[in-house]
Amino acid sequence: MYDVKGKVRVFMLDLIQAYENYLTKVKKASENTIASYMRDIRQFSQWLRANYDIDVADAKQDTIKGYFDHLVAEGRTGATVSRNLASLKNFYAYLISSGFLEATPVTDIHIDRGEKKAPQILTSHEIELLLAQPSGSDAKGCRDKAMLEVMYATGMRVTELLDLDVDDVNLEQGMIKCRSTKKSRTIPLYPAALKALSAYLRDARSGMVFSPTERALFVNISGVRMSRQGFWKILKSYQESARIEKVITPHTLRHSFAVHLLENGADIGSVQELMGHSDISSTQMYANMINQKIRSVYEKCHPKA
Repeated sequence: MYDVKGKVRVFMLDLIQAYENYLTKVKKASENTIASYMRDIRQFSQWLRANYDIDVADAKQDTIKGYFDHLVAEGRTGATVSRNLASLKNFYAYLISSGFLEATPVTDIHIDRGEKKAPQILTSHEIELLLAQPSGSDAKGCRDKAMLEVMYATGMRVTELLDLDVDDVNLEQGMIKCRSTKKSRTIPLYPAALKALSAYLRDARSGMVFSPTERALFVNISGVRMSRQGFWKILKSYQESARIEKVITPHTLRHSFAVHLLENGADIGSVQELMGHSDISSTQMYANMINQKIRSVYEKCHPKA
């Protein structure tokens, strides 16, 4: 039997779960966003209990400031601490809107994010090296080649790539439909990507799926939809075999896709549409990178610079 504090804590756990349901069903946030927010909130809740024996509803401004001092002291990056702040702000806003709290304790907290690093971009030569790694001689290599080609051909986010179903592919038109949380977009495939995807669907996928009713386009060795972790491991293995020294993440191919399009004359509006950016300022970052590169070359090579 719970005492009063025990009952409150059970209720708070229910409220945290309700917030997760709200993010999923109402806000329709991405899986990554939900996972990050809920991890931040639960870690904060555990810290409060361990250090003050209170729940999130009882936290005051000074307590929350102390938590962020703790994160900084642990060596968390500015970006990580800033994300934690956003997670707590949004959670407390939900508590207010649900009528559980009257005011948020997350006020007057400022985080120094530090200097934002420019995204890693692969050169055209590095892209060719990476794409050449899967041999395509067996089912796994055939699948891997198709995944890498499609990702670079479309600039999709890794979650968008792995959420693809067979029905999203139109080989005849050379197009693929990308379904995001807010809206879908249709993206063309260059010939090599179309060839790799056609080969995978024709020669490999049917022998890899666990069930004939499986709709996932890309499946793992167990025959079900591939996970982010699985794709990450595949990408890292090919980075190593290509002997590319840059740190490559799934997002590196997306960044490279955008920069290479702009470098070759694509207009920023088209790149925004292809990438599914709701705000053109997100796409402008890539144009700024190109401008900085041009300026650097000018200052280095012009005899009067």
